[in-house]
Amino acid sequence: MTGLPSPPVAGGAPRHHGLGPRGAAVLVFGSSAAVLVVEIVALRLLAPYLGLTLETSTMVIGIALTAIALGSWLGGRIADQVDPRRLLGPSLGVSGAVVALTPAVLRGTAERAPAVLLLIASLTILVPGALLSAVTPMVTKLRLTSLAETGTVVGRLSGVGTAGAIFGTVLTGFVLVSRLPVSGILIGLGTLLVVGSALLAWRMRGWSGTPALTLVVVAGGLATMVAPGGCDIETRYHCARVVADPDRDSGRILLLDGVRHSYVDVDDPTFLKFTYVRAIASVVDAAFPGGEPLAAHHLGGGGLTLPRYLAATRPGTRSLVSEIDSGVVRIDRDRLGLRPEHDIDVRAEDGRLGLRRLDTGSRDLVVGDAFGGVSVPWHLTTVEAMTDVRRVLDEDGLYVANLIDHGDLAFARAEAATLSETFEHVALLGEPGDIGLGPSTTPEGGNLVMVASDRTIDLRAMREALDARKTGWEISTGDDLTSWIGDAPLLTDDYAPVDQLLQPYSR
Repeated sequence: MTGLPSPPVAGGAPRHHGLGPRGAAVLVFGSSAAVLVVEIVALRLLAPYLGLTLETSTMVIGIALTAIALGSWLGGRIADQVDPRRLLGPSLGVSGAVVALTPAVLRGTAERAPAVLLLIASLTILVPGALLSAVTPMVTKLRLTSLAETGTVVGRLSGVGTAGAIFGTVLTGFVLVSRLPVSGILIGLGTLLVVGSALLAWRMRGWSGTPALTLVVVAGGLATMVAPGGCDIETRYHCARVVADPDRDSGRILLLDGVRHSYVDVDDPTFLKFTYVRAIASVVDAAFPGGEPLAAHHLGGGGLTLPRYLAATRPGTRSLVSEIDSGVVRIDRDRLGLRPEHDIDVRAEDGRLGLRRLDTGSRDLVVGDAFGGVSVPWHLTTVEAMTDVRRVLDEDGLYVANLIDHGDLAFARAEAATLSETFEHVALLGEPGDIGLGPSTTPEGGNLVMVASDRTIDLRAMREALDARKTGWEISTGDDLTSWIGDAPLLTDDYAPVDQLLQPYSR
């Protein structure tokens, strides 16, 4: 075939074909880094629509690995049949155009054609991933000018590619996501890839499709500005929005990845909108004398509704909050009226690590209300985690946790079993049909609240508090709770399949 480079000859003089060792390293490094940037950012784009679950992460990683394998195989195969110099520019340019269009395409599909979201999401990862992964075998083909240096060239470029992938991962996770919106990351990456394509075209006097792809990148940027599903703020972990309550002037709803996480009345912290929050407040009010200040620790912050309530109804209460997302903390201060006089200490830290830093017997109350998507992070559900909760509580201390489950409520039953293994007294609060105390044989699911302590729980006082707040919820304990739990497994650090136990959540 005309135009192909001559086969390498042992000991022959190297011919670089317009691509020196530094240029080859830059191409391989950059394309490998770009694949990982696309993979990580895709998880952020899909979280509002598919949830931030193990299954979503596994799917995205699997598609990315498929793209890398497919691109490496096809890139090497095609490079043996076509001059690689004719392919490098299009590979970078087309992948850049697809990457730049991805935010608008995915968000538009999720809102208007959700049935094909998985297919479109797969293509937006697979196409650029395969094209970028094809760069390494193409560059390797160009650099293999002598059989005597085959091992050196292949090994060097393989190492450079791996280094690029590491760089892309670290840069995205530690720098880009915390400073830029995901749409900006992808449009910026798409622009860089198209610019790289143009430079290659100039250097090798080859492919000249850059103007058209530039228009595609510009179109992707403009489309992203008007695409549905935008965020007020993109934090390190979430697409966040604050929505005003049309029925209450001072009411604000915090949405994280499209899910209602908190309702805050910025003028009246005693107004509790969500039923599960009223249930938790009822438990606390029934368990501790009215107005008594507490030492409380909160696993998960969100809008800080309950810490504000405790500060207003129990002056002198010291609430320490472990909220992993510093961006959510900024929203609390900037958009939801959190002020220093609330006496709420919020730390941007993982809840499990926050527990470890607390002294033994230092808390009257621990509240579990941490969520990644619609599930409690698995490491906050285990026997070991609950043992640490029990350690930091004083002898009359109380643990109250908000859970979400649907369908057969398999996760909720497993967590109830886990709490029963750790604490002497456990109670389950929820809709009668969900906790086995009503006529329904098919639970609807939703929020459930679990209460655990080593002291006897005053069920009568709790019942009266729930009724006073008009929750409509019942309390299950003793034999009723044991029957409801059934043969549910204990959750441990060694075995906690939380995502698999949870039923699919319908928004």
